[in-house]
Amino acid sequence: MDLLQYTFFQHALLGSFLASIACGIIGTYIVTRRLVFISGGITHASFGGIGFGLFAGISPILSAAVFSVLSAFGVEWLSKRKDMREDSAIAVLWTLGMALGIMFSFLSPGFAPDLSAYLFGNILTITQTDILLLGVLALVLILFFTLFIHPIIHVAFDREFARSQGLPVALFEYVLMMFIALTIVSCLRMVGIVLAISLLTIPQMTANLFTYKFKRIIWLSIGIGYLSCLGGLFISYFLNVPSGASIIFFSIIIYAMCKGGKSLFLSTTKNIGRYK
Repeated sequence: MDLLQYTFFQHALLGSFLASIACGIIGTYIVTRRLVFISGGITHASFGGIGFGLFAGISPILSAAVFSVLSAFGVEWLSKRKDMREDSAIAVLWTLGMALGIMFSFLSPGFAPDLSAYLFGNILTITQTDILLLGVLALVLILFFTLFIHPIIHVAFDREFARSQGLPVALFEYVLMMFIALTIVSCLRMVGIVLAISLLTIPQMTANLFTYKFKRIIWLSIGIGYLSCLGGLFISYFLNVPSGASIIFFSIIIYAMCKGGKSLFLSTTKNIGRYK
């Protein structure tokens, strides 16, 4: 309980909660639409924006947000073209972003910047500005999904049906891709580029073990994501290891325990029914 007296830990708890809301909402769409690989490409493409921000002397998070949104739109546009495969488009933007990030960071004036915070994250160093951005993003996502939950579900599960109902499918897809990019960037300070996609998928995979309902997956993902952040925070603090890796490690532990527990429960139930 002594940890709660420290401002940096209070910021970490609040940031974890807001990030869990944002990731729980948009991550459910990612898993449902099977956009995990695309999201991974956007995550790594954001490194180009970070490098450019360091080179130009502007906020790396701001430039990463712009770069990520443009990359997301680029992937969405290229994936619709018949002359390029989707995985090829993702690979191009993935490698381009990483290459530009490395080049710009080494061209930055002065001392070479420490990129480990952006690659692996450190939630214990997030600021009030980071928390404000996470809060605004979480609020916008809540409002957007509350107002358009049914069209989003139609687009996520069956694009052709959604189009037959007269829904602006392309517009929804571009807006949701923008939210994916912004959510990824907002989580960079927490878990870093290398692990950001895990926070958007592992809680949803765990929730999917217990329900197939879109709304229920969102709620469960938020709870599981926050529990993962809390467990990872304490592991990071007491073992003095990077918080991003600790959060993802703890989320995988939760998934493995739920997966094993469900398999054991189903096996036990099956055996009991056999002997009746």
